[in-house]
Amino acid sequence: MSDLAAARSILGGSADGPVIATGEALSFWGGVDPATGSVIDVHHPLHGTCLTGGILVMPSSRGSCTGSGVLLDLVLTGRAPAALVFSEAEDVLTLGALIASEMFGKPLPVLRLAPEAFAALSRANTARITATAIEADGLSLPVAPPAIAALDLTKADHAMLDGRDGIAVQQAMRIICAMAVQQGAKSLVDVTQVHIDGCIYASPANLTFAEKMVEMGAKIRVPATMNAISVDRSNWQAQGVPFPFGDPAARLADAYVRMGCRPTFTCSPYLLDTAPQAGETIAWAESNAVIFANTVLGARTAKHPDFLDLCIALTGRAPLSGVYLDIHRKARRIIDVELPEAVDDAFWPLIGYLAGRVAPDRIPLLRGLATAKPSRDDLKALCAAFGTTSAAPMLHIEGVTLEADGAAAEDADQSAISRADMIAAWRHLNDGPEEVELVAIGSPHASLSECRVLADALADRKRHADVAVIVTAGHQVISEARDEGTLARLEASGVQVLPDLCWCSISEPVFPTRTRALMTNSGKYAHYGPGLSGRAVRFGNLADCVEAALTGRVPPRRPEWLS
Repeated sequence: MSDLAAARSILGGSADGPVIATGEALSFWGGVDPATGSVIDVHHPLHGTCLTGGILVMPSSRGSCTGSGVLLDLVLTGRAPAALVFSEAEDVLTLGALIASEMFGKPLPVLRLAPEAFAALSRANTARITATAIEADGLSLPVAPPAIAALDLTKADHAMLDGRDGIAVQQAMRIICAMAVQQGAKSLVDVTQVHIDGCIYASPANLTFAEKMVEMGAKIRVPATMNAISVDRSNWQAQGVPFPFGDPAARLADAYVRMGCRPTFTCSPYLLDTAPQAGETIAWAESNAVIFANTVLGARTAKHPDFLDLCIALTGRAPLSGVYLDIHRKARRIIDVELPEAVDDAFWPLIGYLAGRVAPDRIPLLRGLATAKPSRDDLKALCAAFGTTSAAPMLHIEGVTLEADGAAAEDADQSAISRADMIAAWRHLNDGPEEVELVAIGSPHASLSECRVLADALADRKRHADVAVIVTAGHQVISEARDEGTLARLEASGVQVLPDLCWCSISEPVFPTRTRALMTNSGKYAHYGPGLSGRAVRFGNLADCVEAALTGRVPPRRPEWLS
């Protein structure tokens, strides 16, 4: 196998163990249980596999930026894979491994292989990794050392790196520079705002990191909003959330607030009055928000992992790489979509989900959708679902999004999404029974217009006595809904509107414990829900959700546009 390209070490270290190989990227958040190290994503080929101690070989990660926190927790508790081997650029898990080494002295090897070498290692049963080689079932691959690049740093950057602005800033700048080098960046860039995703209590490691930064005197220097957290911050005790979970989750949120972050607690920061303008250079974490910011708003942000978001907020600087640069915002796959007649609101998350599966590792350009005239809420749903199945930080939609004209790269390949693909995906996301006990709206957080549409669809009718209907939304949207009377209408119909947390961070008993199956109009939650909640999930449009809320039953039909 001497003709195979050498492996490249991204983060050094040694390891040995069984090879756990997959051709499909995996989100560690929502896909791996930090308490066991096992894959809980029911849609992934590795579902049920324990990753602890294995050499995990996969193309890249995908999905949530919170995966870095899950990996860090796995490292700190001894449940992590022994090494991570990728064939593509990867930031989320790499950052988690970097934090484990940099701040906690627990190295985890991360390597990147050329396609042929990756394929060969994937076929092996066991492997041993050293600083200079990978040995696996007769296969021997030389390992090249980590790339060394001289970043073009400003005087202010050097001052931060030298510790003149405090130990927390110094630590943050060390992490930023390390990530910049592995990304191939030549320099750093100023950002105007940050959205913090690391405030979700995905694992105890998130709290350990945040409180360590607070102890070092961390204070943000650019405006930073905060993602949804894991509890209703003011009401979790009254809601019966167990203290061992509620207390650290609230402490985590408090830690970020003490560092100067704005307690917005929403996974839809593009709905806030501080949403960025086209061309603005920002640093957001939270996958759906990143994709929406790049795709719909035309702002510029990489998909920053948890922990790196705070480091950028402390310094105001980010690696100048990826989609901050024009060349990396090009579409490398053109996807022609068969547009059925008279599509409804369920079409958009379904297309986002499918587009991510067709383009799991690259930015796509979707064609054929312009005549359907998607609304902002449609695009919000599409971007969120796309982020569950693709690692790409944005997409383009011809005739719809700001940068779609001329977005296709010269070497872009082509693919398609057919009606048959849509039918298959619909079935894939609808394994649950017809009877449901919960309707889940607001993943990502509901907009004011979505709240209005739900109130209008309910038309002052009361939900079924055996069905809970819960909407998660940001404080700003809830306040606006209250002021105009929409909140009162929803509550009169028996709808519970919750702030602070979202469906991807909700836990029992706020998530109704008696639920056996639930209904959602979110492609994102339809994907993550079974693994996160342990319940069967049904997916449909808002009208289906309303029917389920009123009757306790999901309509047994496919939508007319898929008939």
